[in-house]
Amino acid sequence: MVKFVESEQEFNELSSGTVVIDFTASWCGPCQFIGPTFIKIAEENASSSTKFVKIDVDNQAMQAVCQKAGISCMPTFQVWKEGKMVEQIQGASEEKLRALVAKYV
Repeated sequence: MVKFVESEQEFNELSSGTVVIDFTASWCGPCQFIGPTFIKIAEENASSSTKFVKIDVDNQAMQAVCQKAGISCMPTFQVWKEGKMVEQIQGASEEKLRALVAKYV
């Protein structure tokens, strides 16, 4: 199940283990295009210990997280392990997103 992270505290609590993050925005066409694919990939990997979350870059409570993550375009997908970003891709490519997830699940 994909969860929207709503606060910096909630983001920090996710730091143990592996987390795949979809940085998205409601006004972003490519984000809306790839969003259902992200959810489908999360469902396909529900049995793994990897967490899948979304962060709305327009959520004021998440601005510090977006800055820490270095978000400069959407969609951006990042993998975090033990509180550190280890890899990212930018853009709405299902092929690249599946390859990224496959490396960490």
